[in-house]
Amino acid sequence: MVKSMRIAEILRSKGSDVATVAPETTVRALLAVLAEHNIGAVVVSPDGTTIAGIVSERDVVRSLHRHGAALFDTPVAEIMTAEVRTCDLDDHVDRLRRVMTEHRVRHLPVVHGGALVGIVSIGDVVKSAIAELATERQHLVDYVQGRY
Repeated sequence: MVKSMRIAEILRSKGSDVATVAPETTVRALLAVLAEHNIGAVVVSPDGTTIAGIVSERDVVRSLHRHGAALFDTPVAEIMTAEVRTCDLDDHVDRLRRVMTEHRVRHLPVVHGGALVGIVSIGDVVKSAIAELATERQHLVDYVQGRY
């Protein structure tokens, strides 16, 4: 069986850019960032390195239902998830799969040495699982055909 891919490998292929917004950013400005980058969540950070929270499309929708149009001028700090689950570059993707499923989260910031260094989405996890299955399949085909 193929060993599960590490988070560092995912970031190597997808890049380590992370969209962040400051806690005082309005929900209106947050929506512009989500649309501009075609993403579902951003890390809330006062300095681009530390994590104050994470805010997702789900957070916006739930808050919009409660607050109506007044939400657009509200700071993201008021709707963000402050207890953020994170992962490290050395974590294995199979661990992330369990964490994301268990806690119903779609995005995990990657932290290394106490600093934000990337973000992994459920799409990245699924893509890596497909790549692992393809590699395992090829190993089996090679074995059956006597290439080992």
